[in-house]
Amino acid sequence: MRSDTVTKGVQQAPHRSLFHALGLTKEELNRPLVGIVSSYNEIVPGHMNLDKITEAVKLGVAMAGGTPRVFPAIAVCDGIAMGHIGMKYSLVTRDLIADSTEAMAMAHQFDALVMIPNCDKNVPGLLMAAARLNIPTIFVSGGPMLAGHVNGCKTSLSSMFEAVGANRAGKLTDEDVVEYEENACPTCGSCSGMYTANSMNCLTEVLGMGLQGNGTIPAVYSERIRLAKRAGMQVMELLKKDIRPRDIITEKAIYNALTVDMALGCSTNSMLHLPAIAHEIGMELNLDIANQISAKTPNLCHLAPAGHSYIEELNEAGGVYAVMNELNKKDLLYTDCMTVTGKTVGENIEGCVNKNPEVIRPIDHPYSETGGIAILRGNIAPDTAVVKRSAVCEEMLVHEGPARVFDCEEDAIEAILGGHIVPGDVVVIRYEGPKGGPGMREMLNPTSAIAGMGLGSSVALITDGRFSGASRGASIGHVSPEAAVGGNIALIEEGDLIKINIPENTLNVDISDEELARRRANWKPRAPKVTTGYLARYAQMVTSGNRGAILEINNQN
Repeated sequence: MRSDTVTKGVQQAPHRSLFHALGLTKEELNRPLVGIVSSYNEIVPGHMNLDKITEAVKLGVAMAGGTPRVFPAIAVCDGIAMGHIGMKYSLVTRDLIADSTEAMAMAHQFDALVMIPNCDKNVPGLLMAAARLNIPTIFVSGGPMLAGHVNGCKTSLSSMFEAVGANRAGKLTDEDVVEYEENACPTCGSCSGMYTANSMNCLTEVLGMGLQGNGTIPAVYSERIRLAKRAGMQVMELLKKDIRPRDIITEKAIYNALTVDMALGCSTNSMLHLPAIAHEIGMELNLDIANQISAKTPNLCHLAPAGHSYIEELNEAGGVYAVMNELNKKDLLYTDCMTVTGKTVGENIEGCVNKNPEVIRPIDHPYSETGGIAILRGNIAPDTAVVKRSAVCEEMLVHEGPARVFDCEEDAIEAILGGHIVPGDVVVIRYEGPKGGPGMREMLNPTSAIAGMGLGSSVALITDGRFSGASRGASIGHVSPEAAVGGNIALIEEGDLIKINIPENTLNVDISDEELARRRANWKPRAPKVTTGYLARYAQMVTSGNRGAILEINNQN
């Protein structure tokens, strides 16, 4: 075992003395040493229950003959970080989480790991670490929040943000906003729609790194505690059978994740995280493959914000495995992939029926014949842009309108809430990419303001930043190359005609190549917004959104 390096032999007597200082017995040191990576903290609602999940995992590991040792991973609440400098620190934590977990696991020579994430960058960060370390690992998340209730209707965090815009438009009173504020987020857990956290927790199941229900069992259900105990026990089986993350996270598994992503209508942030996870197994994921997969994968779910059902209802309908079983009826999955159950995907999903065809559409009666995410190209985004197609209303799938250009999120929000954006406009927010932000902020505030003010079916938004999974509408992000490195989005001028055609996967500004060249000759790079600390180092190393915003030494794009 790896832990023999620190627990066996005379040479390791000093190491053992330190383990004894922890209160560990000789019997415990003769068992496999299992690291429990807990993302528990008291600032993220999706993480406040992870102490209970952690204790359940420890029990499971101990029952199965292992010695569990807990160490932490950080996590940022994107909702609390939204709309201010804090959002610059969200995406960047993904790499901090992966790096710090690698450091702890290698320094202490754990034999196996149990990852306990829940929100946003925490899940992909730990998946990246698992693939990088390649020691037996299993995931168990903290689970989704239950939906809120306002005026007899289910609601969630996206409704809360949109309520602010509706208030500015005179559609909701201050008292109405307070009603949302007190009831939109009723429990602990990752926010209740198909936002980034729930997207990635569901895709963890698809990748084969979590047990059934990992992505959908609500945080407040006792079933979640039982799941955590089973995960603790199962990691010992993975260790015994020497099943490792790179046996599970393969190219086929990544393609399965993209396929189910399309069926579920996941957050566009999955188009940042799947390439980053793939990079850790040595796979360079070209996002154009997403359109090829989308072309043959029907969209089966319209979960909030695309529709009016929530993760708790997906769970009741049969969860991720039921969606996968529907897809398998048309042979859309690689069913021979290994998983943490010790069984293949095909064995796992066999007999997992769809219990609610209103929540999970049958494969022959989908919401659309194509998937929930589209990759766009054109002279605005030569290296791709991303849109959550399933959350775009029909009339905005094809749109032309004048560019309203802003060089930061704050200026755009001021214009939207000030009534300066009108139907037909295309809001362009730039210099918010991985380098330019730095940190590639989420644009939930402007998209929610657009929706809340009744402009969601007539105004589009384009950015080299990204969107929260809670964003809906014609919200096109991850424009690559970004403005900070001289991407064409930096050359758009106020009033330019923007042409969006999502069915044809195109995104263009209606000017000639010659005019673009003239503007490029006059363009000058902006001074960095941040020159000290982690963000400055991040900006120097990060690649563009189309590559998953991974970090590279001496990176120039």
